[in-house]
Amino acid sequence: MPANLTQIFKVIEDTITKPPIPHEPYKQSLKAWAMYCLRDKGFKVVYAQNADFAIETKGIEKLYFKVSNSPDNLDNSINWIVWDTTTKTGTLIPQKID
Repeated sequence: MPANLTQIFKVIEDTITKPPIPHEPYKQSLKAWAMYCLRDKGFKVVYAQNADFAIETKGIEKLYFKVSNSPDNLDNSINWIVWDTTTKTGTLIPQKID
């Protein structure tokens, strides 16, 4: 993984684990919350046809994300933001690159 991509994932992970607003499932969807947090951090969050959303960054192709309330049975070919309802914490699970 290129160094700048590693840095981007670190910022995304920090944003999800220490969000600007708490995720309150009765107020907003996990997707809306994740998109808000990333936009608040300055990311350009855009529509994605085969994912929940994508992030555009300079010099790197779009990063695609899906969101889930369970870490089980996740597709390794995409990045995930997973919300743990028990601990009320978010986790970034980057896609597996062979």
